[in-house]
Amino acid sequence: MPSHVFADRPAPQPPEPGSVEALITQTRRLRGEVDAVRRDAVTDRGDPQGRWQRALCDLAVHQLNDLDDHLAQLRDGPVQPAVKPAAPAVPATPLEPQHGSLLSRVGSAEWNLLSDEASWSGELYQILGRDPGAPPLSLDELPSLVHVDDQPMLTAMVTDCLIDGKPIDGEFRIVRPDGGVRQVHMMGEPVLAADGSTASMWAVLRDVSELRRSQRVVRETRDSLQHQRHIAQTEHRLAVELQEAVLPPWRGSLRFPHGGPAALDLAAHYLPSSTSALIGGDWYDAMELPDGQFLLSVGDLTGHGVTVTSGMSMLLGAVRGMAMAGVRPGQLMGWLNQLLDTTAQPALGSAVCCQYTPATRTLTWAQAGHPAPLLFRDGTGRALTPPEGVILGATSGATYGQADEQLEPGDMLLLHTDGLVPRRARGAATSRLLSLAPRFMDTRGAQDCVRTVVEEFGVAPREDDACLLIARINP
Repeated sequence: MPSHVFADRPAPQPPEPGSVEALITQTRRLRGEVDAVRRDAVTDRGDPQGRWQRALCDLAVHQLNDLDDHLAQLRDGPVQPAVKPAAPAVPATPLEPQHGSLLSRVGSAEWNLLSDEASWSGELYQILGRDPGAPPLSLDELPSLVHVDDQPMLTAMVTDCLIDGKPIDGEFRIVRPDGGVRQVHMMGEPVLAADGSTASMWAVLRDVSELRRSQRVVRETRDSLQHQRHIAQTEHRLAVELQEAVLPPWRGSLRFPHGGPAALDLAAHYLPSSTSALIGGDWYDAMELPDGQFLLSVGDLTGHGVTVTSGMSMLLGAVRGMAMAGVRPGQLMGWLNQLLDTTAQPALGSAVCCQYTPATRTLTWAQAGHPAPLLFRDGTGRALTPPEGVILGATSGATYGQADEQLEPGDMLLLHTDGLVPRRARGAATSRLLSLAPRFMDTRGAQDCVRTVVEEFGVAPREDDACLLIARINP
């Protein structure tokens, strides 16, 4: 028979062994570097980002392993199928694929159309789960191994190859005799005789089941990561909108809705966390009451996100409502604790609530596990002695004390939540704030004092949100 040629080009010559060996060396070096990154730099942190990075590294190593084994096959040549014994003592059993070894996942075959003979490599027997001593299947018999849903596709690819000379390049599922299903990628071409007729068909079949599984893991973890990012972005936007709708504006001095007497110079600021994109449950508030008093409060509901922000808005609404109804700070804290204790989603929180009476310059206040207000006078500062009060939501039926403080014109009152500094340094937060007393003497108003605090605390990383409210007593 005349020598065969491929449909579109002469049969290629095999590469030089030395060049293949150099490619193998480069591939193994790159595989080692990627594997080192996978072990040392990428950790599965239990979140989608970590799982996605791990899956990408696993896929890269897997594909480099495949390339290494492909090149080894190119260097060593195909493994021939085992010869069937003339009289076997026991029936031969199919060879199982060796997972992780590409020598058992890439096979070749040729079907001679003139002699109706077929030739399979040993690897192809292993991929298909066939007895290597059994004769190879003809092209007509090959679809019997293919999943019923993929048989029309294989038939169409073979027909286009033999009749129209089109190369084969497609994937289908094969069902092994043991019931296992594998994903196989087939590439092939028609081989022409000298007279231009199709003499045979040559194909390489690769078991890509593990590769497709790895790609599916990468895709699913990437989709999961994108979904969680979308949820986080949506939650952050809702929390910000809810917070902005509830809290008074902090850009510039706070103004009372009805103007009010010029008894207090007020300013506030909200400092977001530098380590979390989620909004916390911190709040500040200043409100003029019907009897001419003023309500000042700050608080913090534990946690982050929309649920916590909505809980914060509930607490702040309760504080405002009870203060408008004339409830004094100590009793207000007790009812606030009862409210948290009876909510469907129990939570913990801290708060400080102050009522200021301009006529007598008296401050009446209560606290629930919260940093005490700081009083600055004549260039020095001190923390007010806190009355009794446990954290909100911790104990049912808790009672809260109440304290009075006589203020003077020019005094400055500073209320804050405990997120100004990292948790490990919160014991020093009060002393750092009190050390600002001389600088407050040079300021012109509450807004300048807020700016001074932000300059001091706004640069350092914060693990939590923080609120700051400053009230200066006008003459």
